[in-house]
Amino acid sequence: MRTLWFVVSACVVSFASSTSHAQNVPVEEVVLENGLRILLVPRPGDPNIAAGWVARVGSVNERPGITGIAHLFEHMMFKGTHTIGTSDIKKDLATIVELDRVKGELQKEEEALVAKWRVGEIANPRDPSARSKKHRELRKEFERLLAEQKKTIVKDEFDRIYSAAGASGMNAGTTHDLTIYFINVPANKLELWFWMESDRLLNPVFREFYSERDVVREERRLRVESTPTGKFDEQFESVFWGASPYSWPVIGWPSDVEGITRAEAMSFYGVYYAPNNLTACLVGDFEPANAKALAKKYFGRLKRGEKEPETVRTIEVPQIAPKRVTADADTTPQARIRWHTAADGHRDEPPLLLLADVLNGRTGRLYKSLVLEKRVATVARAGVAGRKYEGFFSLSGYAAPGKTPEDVEAALLDVLATVAKDGVTDRELQKVKNKRAASEFRKLRSNFSLLLELLMRDAGRGWRTINSDPKILQSITGEQIQAVAKKYFRPENSATQIFYTKEKPAEKTEEK
Repeated sequence: MRTLWFVVSACVVSFASSTSHAQNVPVEEVVLENGLRILLVPRPGDPNIAAGWVARVGSVNERPGITGIAHLFEHMMFKGTHTIGTSDIKKDLATIVELDRVKGELQKEEEALVAKWRVGEIANPRDPSARSKKHRELRKEFERLLAEQKKTIVKDEFDRIYSAAGASGMNAGTTHDLTIYFINVPANKLELWFWMESDRLLNPVFREFYSERDVVREERRLRVESTPTGKFDEQFESVFWGASPYSWPVIGWPSDVEGITRAEAMSFYGVYYAPNNLTACLVGDFEPANAKALAKKYFGRLKRGEKEPETVRTIEVPQIAPKRVTADADTTPQARIRWHTAADGHRDEPPLLLLADVLNGRTGRLYKSLVLEKRVATVARAGVAGRKYEGFFSLSGYAAPGKTPEDVEAALLDVLATVAKDGVTDRELQKVKNKRAASEFRKLRSNFSLLLELLMRDAGRGWRTINSDPKILQSITGEQIQAVAKKYFRPENSATQIFYTKEKPAEKTEEK
């Protein structure tokens, strides 16, 4: 399964991705009758096209009970259609119906075990010895049906069709706010891309639905449960966010992933994968007129959703007391501090982004203060996450030998206090403005990078911000940066995560 988990890297897609002050990306927007939006950026020359689409749905659109469903759909969208991924669609669909029926009966048995566990009749609802005779028989029938399904499945056919046509880099990613799908295709295979992508939206078959939940569960084990700080980081998120749906992980809670039903999945898909909730994009060597005709022919087949996606209703409650989490882990002693700040597009986000730039890097304030001068840390950095509905600013540092996480914490806070008291210099500010503009200008010369940028932006405030945000960043003053430092970096608005190195158990010595 090809999957790109964007949980960390793609959470900052707003002002953080700006182009130079003079940059203007020429984009032609086409909106089909069903509401699907297509962004066209023709770039003659290299006979390839970066192609992709984004669904404006992420973990923030879930609810307790179905957390992880957005990420699960990222997996399911590669399972094929009525014509791709199966050798016998009639038998395939019939088996799926039977799987759903048996799974429904199994769910009743599983719910009965949970009820017994809640009142203390059994120690573990997942203990095989606690299952009833009917439960065991249903599991055997379910396994038989899964084996039967495998006989008609053509594995990875979606990928193989693209690869045979010379396409490359097919992947996808899920974040808190969006789910994105992308690939590079030869210019002469553009119609293939339109057919393939429209077919998996029009005629999807979510085969291997139940076994794929186990794949996601294993992914969670590898990415979260088997890493030194993964489980602690996950719990810190739940501590930091009070009411916001950002409090649960993109990959979902284990009990939810294991319990999501196909009916819940289809209902979710019908709302969030409708064409009126999608944006497609092409960047590369193509004729706009031909692309528009193909878009109408293929994507135009999709029916507008019967129900418009709802905006997220729950707003984070103001934090009124500092929060603190400490843990022993197999990692270097370190300190991490977060403050609730501003969502993507808020007027306070650009000053916060430039403040992070002033603090970061080998010439930034954090490195100079914590690493070179005070020598309390080996690494120190700042970060900004302006998500669609909420945002935060963070500082972190790894303790130097002989220093404690509390030493790092105090030093990080000292640097921020200086900014709040004295602001930043004009030279510092202009330097980071120039550096950001130059790096983003270089990045957007790539068709693929520009594709991702346009799609991620359009899932939020709209693709046009790629041309408007740079001007805003260039206009930020030192006074604005000092103002946001005073506004947000208050103790009662913060949450701190402290890691101590877990002591290894003493080795036992054998007595002679």
